Amino acid sequence: MRNRERTTPWENTVIVVTGATGQLGRLVVEGLLATVPASEVAVAVRSAEKAADWAARGVTVREVDYDRPETLATAFAAGDRVLLISSNVIGSRTPQHRAVVEAAQAAGVALLAYTSILGSATFGLADEHHETEAIVRDSGLPYTLLRNGWYTENYTAHAAGAVERGAVVGSSHGGRVATAARADYAAAAVAVLTGEGHEGRVYELSGDVAWSQDEYAAELAAQSGRPVAHQDLSPEEYHAVLVSTGMPAPFADVFVAVEAGIERGELAGTSGELARLIGRPTTPLADTVKAALAS
Repeated sequence: MRNRERTTPWENTVIVVTGATGQLGRLVVEGLLATVPASEVAVAVRSAEKAADWAARGVTVREVDYDRPETLATAFAAGDRVLLISSNVIGSRTPQHRAVVEAAQAAGVALLAYTSILGSATFGLADEHHETEAIVRDSGLPYTLLRNGWYTENYTAHAAGAVERGAVVGSSHGGRVATAARADYAAAAVAVLTGEGHEGRVYELSGDVAWSQDEYAAELAAQSGRPVAHQDLSPEEYHAVLVSTGMPAPFADVFVAVEAGIERGELAGTSGELARLIGRPTTPLADTVKAALAS
């Protein structure tokens, strides 16, 4: 049910979501539209055409390009609450994020929330997140850091292929990962953007249960009715497999480094903060597997 009777201090404040046409962004916007009037939601996107469906529903569309800072000059206004969804351009995130933060700073936004990564992560993919966190802190803006753990969909997006091959491939060597569904992380962002008392908070967000690749393979087998094994490879072997699928070597390096981080336990923490923030348990692995195999 849509909440049209809000009496919080944030009523009539515009909530701006950057990167809104991405997978996480779309879920956040839909969650906002189920909570606040469309007139209080804006999206900052590279392509206005991709946000046309929201514009038709009354959402304000602000066309911006992270790589052209001048387009960010009108992206935000004083008093806006902004969600900076991290860029997916690995290696260029920090300058892009800096441009967004500086634009938000110049506009005088009321809150800047950033989708980061768990503080326990030390693999290379985390570096730009840590750099952006420092930029956000140094901006002087009220901020919230949403340190998102791993998405279950990072695995289940390939569930059908794993079942077809009869194998889940990786190099985490028994490491466990406390994933949550992308919708869980989106719900956390909505809670922060529409709630109170989140300024200056750093949330370590992860699923309620950590699981291993052996358990994931077993879940795929149980739900598909077909044998699925876990092939635990060396980092070199896993890298070769990824490259053989057409993945560029630099991206394969990232995946291998993440697997090493999982082996070290860097994505296994179960703080319970995500469940507390969204007011319900996080989505079980089995549910996300079921949805993936049914799609």
